[in-house]
This record gives sequence, structure tokens and C-alpha cells, in this order.
Amino acid sequence: MQDAVKNYFARFDGIALERLHQIRELVFGMLPEAEETIKYGIPTFLYHGNLLHYAAFKAHIGLYPLPETLTAMEEKLAEYPRGKGSIQFPNAKELPLELIREIVAYRIALARAAK
Repeated sequence: MQDAVKNYFARFDGIALERLHQIRELVFGMLPEAEETIKYGIPTFLYHGNLLHYAAFKAHIGLYPLPETLTAMEEKLAEYPRGKGSIQFPNAKELPLELIREIVAYRIALARAAK
């Protein structure tokens, strides 16, 4: 784990830290060649550009898969609060890992098509 990402993770404990690790493991399990860094102050996966940003907050995990992903997956994301390029997964609910897997797969497909 890159030092900057390690330092970001070190700011959290409990469910937030657990969820950060779950997302990290999921992405590297799907795309071992991805790189990780900090962009915009949050962990970011790189694969032919920005693949996905993610962050922990007091009440939720934020996932930032870029606006076109949210548009393409709008129906599947309907129950979650969203911004222009973000999705919030509340800590009070189970983290939807299969949905996150679909989001990551979509982002990987877009990155591969663009290279």
C-alpha cells in the first residue's frame, strides 16, 4: 500500500476502515495491475487514467466512479443518495459489494475501450 493511502486509512477505525479495505481488496482482486494514489485528498485507483475514487465519512462510504457510470447504472443505484459523480453507501446498511463489483467492472471496461 502506498504511504499516502496508508496514511489516509490510518485516520479511520471500525466500520469505516473495514469498508475501505473491502473496496481496496475488491478492486485489486479484479484488477491487480491497478495503481493507487491519493487524488483530491482521497484514495484513487488508476488504470489508463482515473478508474475510481473512494472515501470514508462518519455516516457513509463515498464512491466516485465518474458521472457516466452513474448514468449507465441509474436504476441499480436508485436507492442510494447520489451527487453528480458520487454514490453514498450508508454505514447503517450492509456494503453492497456485488453492486460495487459491477461498478468497477463497468469502469474497467470503459478504461480498456479507451486505451
